[in-house]
Amino acid sequence: MSVTIADLQAFADAWNRHDIEALMRHMTADCVFEASAGADVHGTRYVGREAVRAGFSEVWKTFPDARWIAPRHFVCGERGASEWTFIGTRSDGARVEVNGCDLFTFRDGKIAIKNSFRKTRVPQTTN
Repeated sequence: MSVTIADLQAFADAWNRHDIEALMRHMTADCVFEASAGADVHGTRYVGREAVRAGFSEVWKTFPDARWIAPRHFVCGERGASEWTFIGTRSDGARVEVNGCDLFTFRDGKIAIKNSFRKTRVPQTTN
């Protein structure tokens, strides 16, 4: 079983629907999510299904209107990537719009590692 570009698009669509169950169906049992932000060199690392579920859900708590637009995907064997523009508004009203990407490692037709990167930009305030 191989992950395809269509699988990565379905994963991206689930992020925009804020559909945690659909996201987790794409992940292996021992999955890892390395978030863009965090105190460690790799960002905040979530290991295992429950931790990854919590990490994914935290994104929507921080940015209730989060969405990823104009995704572009590629797959090459056991690796893949998605490029996107993230748009969201924090609870304090600050709007974030930045480019980013996810680097993936696949195993058995699912995502084993999702390593997320995004540009750092001063949030824009809304009037």
